[in-house]
Amino acid sequence: PTHAFSTFYRYLRENFGANAFLHFGMHGALEFMPGKKAGMAETCWPDRLIGDTPNIYLYAANNPSEACLAKRRANAIIVSHLTPPLTSAGLYKGLLELKESLNKWRGMKGSDPAKIDLEKLIVDQAESVDLKTSGSFEELWLKLYETEQALIPDGLHVVGRPLSDQAHKEYLDVIPGLENKENKARVSDLLRRDSELPAILSALEGRYIAPVPGGDLIRSPEILPTGRNMHAFDPFRMPTAFAIEEGRRQTNTLLGTHKKIPHSVAIVLWGSDNIKTDGGSISQAMALMGAKPLFDDHGRLSGAKLISLEELGRPRIDALMTLSGIFRDLLPLQIRMLADAAFKAATANEPVNMNFVRAHSLDIMEELGVPIETAALRVFSNAEGAYGSNVNQLIGSVAWDQEDELADAYEARKSFAYGRNGKCEKHPKLLQLVLEKVDLSYQNLESVELGVTTVDHYFDTLGGISRAVKRAKGKDAPVYIGDQTRGGSKVRTLADQIALETRSRSLNPRWFEPLLDHGYEGVRQIGAQVTNTLGWSATTGQVEPWVYGKLSETFVLDEEMRRRMADLNPAASLRVANRLVEAHDRSYWSPDEHTLEALRESVMEL
Repeated sequence: PTHAFSTFYRYLRENFGANAFLHFGMHGALEFMPGKKAGMAETCWPDRLIGDTPNIYLYAANNPSEACLAKRRANAIIVSHLTPPLTSAGLYKGLLELKESLNKWRGMKGSDPAKIDLEKLIVDQAESVDLKTSGSFEELWLKLYETEQALIPDGLHVVGRPLSDQAHKEYLDVIPGLENKENKARVSDLLRRDSELPAILSALEGRYIAPVPGGDLIRSPEILPTGRNMHAFDPFRMPTAFAIEEGRRQTNTLLGTHKKIPHSVAIVLWGSDNIKTDGGSISQAMALMGAKPLFDDHGRLSGAKLISLEELGRPRIDALMTLSGIFRDLLPLQIRMLADAAFKAATANEPVNMNFVRAHSLDIMEELGVPIETAALRVFSNAEGAYGSNVNQLIGSVAWDQEDELADAYEARKSFAYGRNGKCEKHPKLLQLVLEKVDLSYQNLESVELGVTTVDHYFDTLGGISRAVKRAKGKDAPVYIGDQTRGGSKVRTLADQIALETRSRSLNPRWFEPLLDHGYEGVRQIGAQVTNTLGWSATTGQVEPWVYGKLSETFVLDEEMRRRMADLNPAASLRVANRLVEAHDRSYWSPDEHTLEALRESVMEL
């Protein structure tokens, strides 16, 4: 920790004499300080900073993994809070006009002479909102429908403020399983109840805070009422049978989307996503390798077992599994299982054209002169006690010149390979050889509240490994997002996912107007969205140029909007303008001279 950070906690403890700490939000710095991952000692920084002062932590109910980390490393009592209310994105401006034209076109008979003129109008309208027609109006209709029906956050959650009638209704509309009137009435009552402020006060009085499993409200309405002490899962029984089946289905969807069977897939695994889905993403990694979990007679996870090639019906796909630091801390049994699956696939007596794990491992053995135990390592993460790849910090601080510096940061932080014993060793050369063989990168999107442009952790992990793959291969590899936010299996290219989020969120008045109602913090969130979009350009190059043009028109070139944002949060408003200029300077888009000059003048004005 910095001198200022350390002194802040020391002052509160020793000079101010605080009786308790109350941390707001989530993913704070305290619990990520260096030290053991559990059972802090006096030499570990979280313990040195907070000591034995009671720590009450207000935490989002949909993030049990990081809440568990705060418990383990900062001795926190968690008080859960609701995530922001949700609403359908709807359509606006040119998108609404395009829908009206498409509706009219779909109702016309093929012989109608006016249909040709309408089709020309639709093409023009689609181009004006940067939607590619690809010659299929039905495909265009589906893209519009997907944008209109996308669920987006409606502002921010405010502790102690009751939901509006509209927000309450929309929550009830999107939570499944409420067909039963009794269930619906119960959930409705819990949503109306203010349970968070009373829980904070109870915690400050030293009273008992009841436990509850954490999770996403849409997937797990049993998290209600909030204001309870979150916990996660039974680690011995993850992944569950349901998660294994869901993982297999999602893997088939991914392979169907990519069309050609990949030889190697880089898959990003987060602790939070797997806890919420009981191991859904873990099951996908296992399915790629053609393996399944092995449980002992007591139902406890004890390793991995290969599925026969006959039953699998395709080659075993090599899986490079890159873990978040939180996954590493919370799921040690699952790490061993994944490493065991990779080892068993690498040592299986099978033809190499049907087992890409073995084929690649044999190549690595020969190139590096290492035993098969080393050549088969496929589970990579940070060193013990370290978190993140620092790619997001480089982007945020503008402390980089070339994209390869982002790959350097990623590889330096994520080159620690974890084996079947759960221990890690640094293997940078091994990681580079495995990266060379990757055909596509992939990560799941689990929460409706969050998109890939909402928080910087997505481009820090998936973006970071994608940039490292490009450097190792010397060319781009496709990047996919598995959208599991509303159940079912859907896979999009990263470019399509960013375009969808840009239309349904960033440019949508239904998204940014409620944020602006929150003032300073709302503008900061808009600024973060623009920064994260730039992060995807830097790491993957998958942001289409029109995105920056529309962001400029909406938030900077519109004088009224620019002044509103500057009045609410001048620093974040300036950051938005600077990011758009930076995107041009780094050749991520090429505005005309008039637009560029207007942007630069806005920066000077702000």
